Amino acid sequence: MPGTDGRTTEPSAGAADAGGRISGRGRRRWGRPALVVLTALLAGGCVPMPDDGPPERVEFAQAAGAENLQVRVYPVAPYPGEDVANLLAGFLDASNADEPNYQTAQKYLTPAAIARWRPEAGVTVLAKSPSRVITDPKDGDASVDIPVGGTQVGQIDVRHTYRVVDNAPYQEKFTFVKVKEGRDRAEWRIDRLPDGLIVDQTNFRNGYRAAHRYFYAESDPSVGGEQAPVLVPDPIYLRRRTDPLTAAAQALAEGPSDWLGSAVYSAFNGAKVVNGVSVGDGRASVRVDVPDFNAQPKLCQQMADQLYFTLLDQQGKGQLDRLDLSGAKGSCSVSAAQAQSVAPGSLAAGGPGLPQAYYLSDGGQLMQIQGAGEGTPVPGGLGQPQSGQPQIGAVAVRRDGSAAAAVSSDQRQLFVVGLGANDRLGNPVVSSSAGQSNQGLTSPSWDGQQDLWVVDRDPAAPKVLMVRGRSVIPVAVGDLGGRTVQALKISSDGVRVALVLADRSGARTLMIGLVVHSGSPAHPEVRITGLRPVAPLLSEIASVSWADTDQLLVLGKEPGKLQQLHYVGTDGSQNTDSPLQGGESMTAISASEVRSGDQALPVLAVSTSQQIYRLQGNQWREVAPQHHGTSFSYPG
Repeated sequence: MPGTDGRTTEPSAGAADAGGRISGRGRRRWGRPALVVLTALLAGGCVPMPDDGPPERVEFAQAAGAENLQVRVYPVAPYPGEDVANLLAGFLDASNADEPNYQTAQKYLTPAAIARWRPEAGVTVLAKSPSRVITDPKDGDASVDIPVGGTQVGQIDVRHTYRVVDNAPYQEKFTFVKVKEGRDRAEWRIDRLPDGLIVDQTNFRNGYRAAHRYFYAESDPSVGGEQAPVLVPDPIYLRRRTDPLTAAAQALAEGPSDWLGSAVYSAFNGAKVVNGVSVGDGRASVRVDVPDFNAQPKLCQQMADQLYFTLLDQQGKGQLDRLDLSGAKGSCSVSAAQAQSVAPGSLAAGGPGLPQAYYLSDGGQLMQIQGAGEGTPVPGGLGQPQSGQPQIGAVAVRRDGSAAAAVSSDQRQLFVVGLGANDRLGNPVVSSSAGQSNQGLTSPSWDGQQDLWVVDRDPAAPKVLMVRGRSVIPVAVGDLGGRTVQALKISSDGVRVALVLADRSGARTLMIGLVVHSGSPAHPEVRITGLRPVAPLLSEIASVSWADTDQLLVLGKEPGKLQQLHYVGTDGSQNTDSPLQGGESMTAISASEVRSGDQALPVLAVSTSQQIYRLQGNQWREVAPQHHGTSFSYPG
């Protein structure tokens, strides 16, 4: 579009717009479009929740790795005599095409720029196609600068890690020069440009896929005896159609993200993947540059387990039966069944079989329920309250189902009690000095190593505590920026914790932190570090639960909107795989990291009228309609 100053401002071309319509610079270039093929376009729906509030549709931001839009993009090389406007558009298109080594994109660059440019340095994700201000070079000009800008909403770093960017202004400069010699003599080419790639959200969804690589949780030095090893997911984004299996294996070998690195370790420790990954008949083969696996069989097995789950994440559940790993000498294999001992989420259930659900009835009984019906009271003091026993307001069942943490209704006392027939509450393990009932203890939550976590919201001394046996360990929390912790939910691997923070105005935000253990069995120490936001659009958080090994289910509000359910990844990206419907009537939700085959366990919910619900299929079903409850949750 011409401007009054003779300059032209125009958006860069993309593979397809949000509606799947093909667009692109090719339509501006002599009728020769960059080739694209639209392969799939899917849509989802929503279901009502039959409670006392009006149902509302959940409007999720489209996931960056969503499968609903897939377009194959082929790059086009520059034409002789092409002007700088079309050259820039062509470069931006070619750099985001499905080409492994950016050979076509490099044809838009001078030899010096080819040597300098690092496309693997990262990806800048803009809200819309990048804008650019074109100043046509005059006769005799040796160079011309073109600013490229937009609003940044995301960033992938050199280690493939995605982070949310809160609509930050973005601007970089591309410098074009007229080539003086060689094959491109007298042609304009890009001589200076930013490292990495620039992509809008639509092309990002089309060209990149959310994936995970897996690392072992660091051992806790303050625990005596051997600890169960477990793999922790590290979310990354990879290009969809440029050998994603090999890319995933190489990303695993590179090591964890900067954020996760302090809480995990890798068996690779500098080892590299040789050649690529081959897959056939449910079997993957990988070769690494380890000199001799015969002398290190445990190392081989650990690496194979990491690779198995990393490649399984790319292949899809049930699509990989076996992984064979070899070095210069020696090899090992792991089957799907063998890998389950260290599987991500393997500590979520605390034992074999699927976990049962529990609810605290309005009469103060802890009820155990599986399937239809009102369930049965648990054995012991929580199922059959004794005279004089404190009234219970919140309960969290330990992951192995053998004990529970109970917070008194006035939030001043925390009890840990077994679920055996003869178990009683006994003395409180933790007491709060909070002056009001809504300022005391909250959010009891168990990790998979059977440590208990709880928040004390006492305004005079707010704190996070970890309870191990009868020992209470204060938890140091990283920079809160003047906010206080109001609630938490620990992951089953014990490495990551979701924190609900409140500022002085009462606005609540959701952050995730890393748990780092130190000290000794006699003097354990623990801290939460690396706090980062995961749902920056939500200003009110009512309830949060782990819904997978790398996904949270959040009940909250965006400013000016009604309360809704959101699936949020630990990197801040939102997921639309299973759209749900919620409303203002929900007060608490619960999900589980445990899977039944490839299926998640039903989401559980409680309404303001203390009705309890389970999501079965695509419908919310009331549970035990003759009974009401104040909480309804899975162990953990």
